Parts: sequence; C-alpha cells; structure tokens
Amino acid sequence: VIGQLPRSTAVLRLAEFDRGKDGLWFRVRTVGTNVPPVEGWVPAASLARSRGLTEGDFANLQYGPIPKRAYPNNPRRQVQALFVSLPALSSSRFQEILDIARKTSVNALVIDFKDDDGLLLLPSSAVATRMNPEAVRKSHDSNWASRVRELKAMDLYLIARIVAFKDPCYARQHPQKAVLDANTRQPYRSRDGLMWASPYDPEFRAYNLALGEEAAAAGFNEVQYDYIRFPDVPRHARLDFRSGTGQTRCEAVQSFLLEARRRLEPLGVYLAADVFGLICTTKDDMRIGQYWEAVSNAVDYICPMMYPSHYSNMNYGLPIPDQQPYELVRRGIADAIRRNRNLETPAELRPWLQGFTATWVKGYRNYGPAEVKAQVRALAENGVRSWLIWHPGGRYDVAAYR
Repeated sequence: VIGQLPRSTAVLRLAEFDRGKDGLWFRVRTVGTNVPPVEGWVPAASLARSRGLTEGDFANLQYGPIPKRAYPNNPRRQVQALFVSLPALSSSRFQEILDIARKTSVNALVIDFKDDDGLLLLPSSAVATRMNPEAVRKSHDSNWASRVRELKAMDLYLIARIVAFKDPCYARQHPQKAVLDANTRQPYRSRDGLMWASPYDPEFRAYNLALGEEAAAAGFNEVQYDYIRFPDVPRHARLDFRSGTGQTRCEAVQSFLLEARRRLEPLGVYLAADVFGLICTTKDDMRIGQYWEAVSNAVDYICPMMYPSHYSNMNYGLPIPDQQPYELVRRGIADAIRRNRNLETPAELRPWLQGFTATWVKGYRNYGPAEVKAQVRALAENGVRSWLIWHPGGRYDVAAYR
C-alpha cells in the first residue's frame, strides 16, 4: 500500500488486471492541475464513472444567486481569530488569549455558544429551558452582558460557534430523536462516544435555529454552525436517521442553512458554516451532506477545516500531510477558490488552520509559530487573509500572530 486517495479523487484508468478471487483491479493515475500525479493499483469496485456536479443527490439544491448582504452596524471584516472553548472561557487562559489579541493581528474570537457535548454558554437560554434544560445546568457565563461589553470595547469581532447536529445532551433527553444504529436499534455513537440527534427532526432543527437567534441577541457578530452535517461513518455502517422527509442529506443541510439565513438577516448578523477540508476537493458530499456549492451558496462565510493532521497520507500527493502545512493549505485553498467560481454568489473563504500538535499521527510534526505562519502564508499567497486557529485547549503562542 503506497497511500490512500480521498473519496471522489479524479483518476485516469491506465490498465487492468484480473486477480482471480480478489477481483478486477485497475492501474490509475490521478488527474487535476492542483494535484501531483500519483500512480498505482486500486480495486475496480472502488471506482465510479464521472458525473455532473448537479446530478443525482445534488440536482435539487439551490445554486442560483443569493444576495450576501453587508450590515452598516456590523461591517464585514478580514477576520483573524482564535477559538475559545467553554472551559477556556472560564479559566485564566481566557485572559492570556485577550492579551494576545491586544499585542497581535488577532481581531476576533470564535466562542463556543453550544459545544460538542451540547452544553450552552448562557444559562438564560429560553429555548433550552423549554426544550432541553439539561444544556444550561452547567452554563459557563452568568454575566455575559458585562463580558461582551469588555470584548466589544477591544473592538473584537465575536463569532458564536454552535455545534449543530452532534448533540449528545439533546439526544439523551430526547431518545426518540436520536440517530440509531440500524442493526442494534441502539443510539449511534461516533468515535468520540457521543450521540447524535437526527438532522431531519423538525424540533431539533428548530432548537438549533433558535439558538442562532439567541446568539445574535447576545451580541455576537456572526453565527457559525459546526457539525452541520451527518455522521462520518464507513460505507458498510447502517444508520437510521428517522427521516420521513424524503430529503437527501445535502438538501437537509442546505435547507437548514437557508432557514438560518432567513432568520439572521433581519438581526444584522452573518452566517457561517464549517465543512470538512476535503469537501473543497471531492466531487460529492462525502456522504455527510456537505456539498461545497450548496453550502457556499447558502452562507456568508464558509470555513473549511484545513488541519493538515486530518488528511490521509498521500492526499494531494503528500506522503504525510501533517509534515507539510504550507503545501497542504496551499493546495486545499486553491481547490476552494476553484469551487467557488461555480457560483455567482459564493461565500467568502475563511479556513480553519491547525494550532495544535497532532501526536496521534504517525510521523507527526510539532506545531509552533513557524507552522501556524506557514499555513497563514499559504492563504495570503492565494489572496485569502481571513483565518481561524483551532486549539482545543485554547493554548496559543503569541509569536505565531505577530
């Protein structure tokens, strides 16, 4: 095995070989101007014929122009932001993050409004009190009004991160809405052990949409939906999403974002969505409902998670992508720019970059200021000057942002 090609990589078939009980194999070479050619053998069963961008599951999505407004009382910015988790917000690390913002180009914060466990920033959430009271029992900020005044006085742009469809807290309280393992009929749990509620469920969707409105009312400039997708599972996995709507996964994701836009526009607050980094490159939705053109058309800012550690060996022809942060981001952002050209009204690009060391990667690289700056430089050389830095613990080195 010389490497793994990401799903929907375009390849040219060069030769074939029948391996008997192992089936038919093809020799292929990757094609595309942004990917160095890689040549090798793959099982014929893993290949599919090329198809148009708007066929099949992608035919009934909205690709027509959607005006992307600018709000006079909330002007657009070239955002350079750090992520702040709920534990970091309530610890001494938050003051360290603010000190970095005072000394560097950092001008924005992405703050968890609803985190990966489904817990909320504010104990005063009316929709959670009504629909999911467990989410506010451990809320981290009872004096947000004072806090937001302090942050706005520093001229910081505030982004509310809302983890949308992975919500173990909601799924526990509403087991009839949880995604199920179709084989065991038990609630499905992702690799981190957390449960998901169904992205199709109308009440769960309404809950997440109302949280976006509450974030806008709480003083955030922008609402950013993360995990705005279906679970990423192997093809052989069988999940029951209790859909009943007839919508494809892509339609479920885009319709949610379009409704979020409709609700946030009167409030003068921007809408963003996080997507897998490989969504820039693949020609499908990776079976999670994130189809680049559909998401980009619906939101103001699209945020591909271009963490080099999250790419498989040989993605973009890089043996270990984590070792080459500049090359990985350079190639990924070029694909994102190319995909946005398919739309009249695409979202602005604002990638997530890696600010942490991925010790679980075999052959990983220690990520310090040089690695962060390399990723930022790759964006800048492609005309993209907005970025978000992810460190799950909120530990940042000021030297990376000077």
